[in-house]
Amino acid sequence: MDTKALRQKILDLAIRGKLVPQNPEDEPASVLLERIRAEKEQMVKDGKLKAKDIKKDTVIFRGDDNLHYEKFADGTVKCIEDEIPFEVPEGWSWCRLNDISAAQLNSFVDGPFGSNLKTEHYTIAPEVRIIQLNNVGDLEWKNGIKKYTTYSHAENLERCKTVPGDIIIAKMMPAGRAVIVPPVHDIFVISSDNVRLRVANCINNYYIMYMINSTSINQQILSTVQGIGRSRTSLGKLKEIIIPLPPFDEQMRIVNKVKEVIELIYNISYESENLRDILHITKSKILDLAIRGKLVPQDLNDEPASVLLKRIRAEKEELIKQGKLKRDKKESIIYRGDDNSYYLSGNKETLEMPFEIPDSWAWSTLYEICNYGETTNINADEIPDGAWILDLEDIEKDSGKILQKVTNKLRKATSTKHQFQPGMVLYSKLRPYLNKVIVANESGYCTSEILPLRFVKDVQPEYAQIFLMSPYFVEYANNCSYGMKMPRLGTKDGQKAFFPVPPHNEQIKIVEFVKDATAYIDSIYNLL
Repeated sequence: MDTKALRQKILDLAIRGKLVPQNPEDEPASVLLERIRAEKEQMVKDGKLKAKDIKKDTVIFRGDDNLHYEKFADGTVKCIEDEIPFEVPEGWSWCRLNDISAAQLNSFVDGPFGSNLKTEHYTIAPEVRIIQLNNVGDLEWKNGIKKYTTYSHAENLERCKTVPGDIIIAKMMPAGRAVIVPPVHDIFVISSDNVRLRVANCINNYYIMYMINSTSINQQILSTVQGIGRSRTSLGKLKEIIIPLPPFDEQMRIVNKVKEVIELIYNISYESENLRDILHITKSKILDLAIRGKLVPQDLNDEPASVLLKRIRAEKEELIKQGKLKRDKKESIIYRGDDNSYYLSGNKETLEMPFEIPDSWAWSTLYEICNYGETTNINADEIPDGAWILDLEDIEKDSGKILQKVTNKLRKATSTKHQFQPGMVLYSKLRPYLNKVIVANESGYCTSEILPLRFVKDVQPEYAQIFLMSPYFVEYANNCSYGMKMPRLGTKDGQKAFFPVPPHNEQIKIVEFVKDATAYIDSIYNLL
C-alpha cells in the first residue's frame, strides 16, 4: 500500500471540499477575507501599517458570466479563469496566499539567516535556533541538525522570529514543503531557505499547512522554482500562489478529519512495516527449518544421504583411476564414528557440528560437493555482445531473484569475468550479509565477486541455494569474512563450510515447499 499517495489523495479531496460535508449555515469565506482586509486597512489608518504593505492584496470574485476575476488595489480588474485549477463548493473563495496573512507587520517574510552564517555566528548556548530545510519534514516538524546564531548577528531578529503555530514553507529541496512551528521554549528564526507565514486569526493554520502540502497547490509552487543547481522559489512568488479557502467552521472540520485519517494512515504504515518484518523473519525461518530437516517429513524409503555421498566419492575415485581427475591431498571427509560423534578423515578430534540433522541426512563440506573456488575466467574482449553479463546490482538481496538481465552490448565489460552455465548456483562472496544468491537459468558471464558453483548431480541446485541463503550460512560467511569496508568470504573458509545433505527425494520436496511458501509470502508482501 502506497500510504504517501493515499495521504496526498486525502489532502486533495480536502481542498476540493470533498472530504467533509458543507454546512449552508457556515459564514462564507468571502466574509473572512473582507474582515482581514478591513483589519489591514484600519492598521494603515492607525499608522501601524504602511499603505505599500497592502498594495498587493487583491479580491478574487466570480463575475456575472460565471468566470473568475481579480480586482487589484488600483481598481483594475483582470480575468483569471485560466488560473483557477478546479471548482470549489458554494461558500468557498479563491484568494492569494498573501491575502490570508495576519494584519500585522512582517507576517509573511523571508529569513535573513542561512548558509551565509559563519562559524563565529554560532553559539554553544541555545540562544536563537535557526529553522533550516532539514527541519521541514513531510507534514511534520523534524528536529534535524540544530544550529544557532548569536543575538548580535540577528539584527533582524524580530522580523524573522517565529512563534508556535507559524507556518514555515521551504523554498527549495523541494520547494513547497510546509510545517507548523511546534510549541517549544526555544526561540526560532527562519533561514534564507524558508519563508514564514503567520495567518490571520480567522484562518486555521493547519488547514493552510495541509493545503500547501496538497498535490495541486504544491505543483503551483514547484512551477515557480527557478535557477540551476540549488534552484528555489521566492517570497514574492509564494505570496501570489492562488488557494481555495473554505468557511472557518469547515476549515476546522477538514483539519479534524485530515488529522484523524492521517493518524490512521500512519498506523497502517506502521503495521505494514511490522508485517513486512514478520514476513522477512518468516522467510528466513523457513530456510532455517529447511536445512535442519524440519520442514518436510522424512520418508524411510528414501535412499539415505550417506549412500548418496558414498556414490559421489566412488565416482571421484573412478575418475582419479582413469586419470581424468587428480587426487586432492587436502580433501577430507566427514564421517560418523561408532561413538556417534563426527570426525574428519585423518583427524582424531571430534567435530562440533552446527546443529542436529535427521538420521537419513549426512554432513559434507562445500568443497566435497561443488567446485567452490574453481572458476573459468574469460577476458572481456572474448565475450560476445549478446552474452548475459551479471553484476551484483542485478541480484535482489535476500530474495534469490534476478532484477535485470543486461547484455555485453549494453554493459560493455572491461574486466575478466567468470563464465557460468545453466543450473549453476551463483553466489556473491562480497558483502555476504546482502545474501545475493541465484540459480542460473541460462549461460553467461559474471563479475569476479560472484562464484559460479557447480554442484554434484545428486545435490539439487535450488536446495544448495536455500542452504547458501539460510541464516546459518549467512552468519557463518559474515563471521569468516575478511576486509572492513568490502568484506568477502575467503575461498578456504567457503570450501570447509559444513553442508547438511538430505536424501535426494527430500531435497526435491524441500525445494517445492520453499518455492510455494515464498510465493505465498511474496503475494502478501506485494499487497502491503
